[in-house]
Amino acid sequence: MTQGSIIDTLAFRAGEIILYPGSPGPRDRIYRVESGLVRIQSVDDDGNALTLRFVRPGEYFGEEALSGGERRYHAEAAADTRIAQIHPERMDPQETLNLAVRLALALGQTYDAIQRLVSQRLKNRIAAALLEFMDTPLAVHDTKGRVMIHVTHDEIASAVGSVRETVTKVVGELARDGLIKSGYGRVMLLDIEALGELARQNG
Repeated sequence: MTQGSIIDTLAFRAGEIILYPGSPGPRDRIYRVESGLVRIQSVDDDGNALTLRFVRPGEYFGEEALSGGERRYHAEAAADTRIAQIHPERMDPQETLNLAVRLALALGQTYDAIQRLVSQRLKNRIAAALLEFMDTPLAVHDTKGRVMIHVTHDEIASAVGSVRETVTKVVGELARDGLIKSGYGRVMLLDIEALGELARQNG
């Protein structure tokens, strides 16, 4: 990406809202994650949240600045995050192609999430979400090489289209099965292979 298209680089702490729903204004831009993680989330009138996708380093969000369409989501920093604010009219052809490819991949991920939502049981969806969290800054390795994910039951519920109370019950089942170990604000993955099998099952 050329420096000419980057207007500014912004930093957000985990939990800060980057974008709110609404119509984009003349100062709205496209955003590229430089480091950290951004959660794209829809919230209904009752306060129930659904994570639409995660935006990782090198990926983009705020694409409605191109179309002028209404933004129907919140963009939240899921970890300490730095983003580049990009002026779309200053992007060169290679940048524009990269943006199109990244957004096409994001659309494919959204299709996969919708497919899981309609075809999988909650236990399978939670297994898939935990494996997806592995590829984010929310995951760390302990001294024994095990994966620890810093995530709350509310955040898991948002990722799988459920509510915290139900997720807590299913997380307990996974823990009793020996697949995970759950603590306050964190989940340790004990059997990644078994979680992968669950994540691939339908029905």
